[in-house]
Amino acid sequence: MDRAQKEKVVEELGQIFESSGVVVVAHYAGITVAQMQDLRAKMREVGGSVRVAKNKLAKIALDGKPSAKMADLLTGMTVMAYSEDPVAAAKVADEYAKKNDKFVILGGAMGDTLLDPAGVKAVAAMPSREELIASIVGCIVAPASNIAGAIGAPASNIAGILSTIEDKAAA
Repeated sequence: MDRAQKEKVVEELGQIFESSGVVVVAHYAGITVAQMQDLRAKMREVGGSVRVAKNKLAKIALDGKPSAKMADLLTGMTVMAYSEDPVAAAKVADEYAKKNDKFVILGGAMGDTLLDPAGVKAVAAMPSREELIASIVGCIVAPASNIAGAIGAPASNIAGILSTIEDKAAA
């Protein structure tokens, strides 16, 4: 890899570290190509991505970024999983680590907060952005549906009473 290619990789990694909601670092020694492709596919499904890069270049890219504290995690064969959603990459990485013992989570970063493996698990346990939005919408819609039900109920009661009166009058 020549100097221009290295500079390009450092620039790409810098953008990843700045724009990602969460970056998870893990060791992947012994993982097959098929297993890595499976991890990449699962990460793509949630809007995340997986990146393998030289640790030295990643450390250079981390310099001056909010997640710079994460540089100590970059030793050995490391892979970085990241996503804009602060929970998505952590969820996928945590689930993948449970199924594959060769994928070992070292930690990560969420903005300027350094995460240890337990921190990554805690982030993975949080509801995703979509789940939070759905629960907020549910809370907002519930009172409106209750009001609509309350307004509609007297009308149906009146209609029932009128039909009972008609039946009695007809009989």
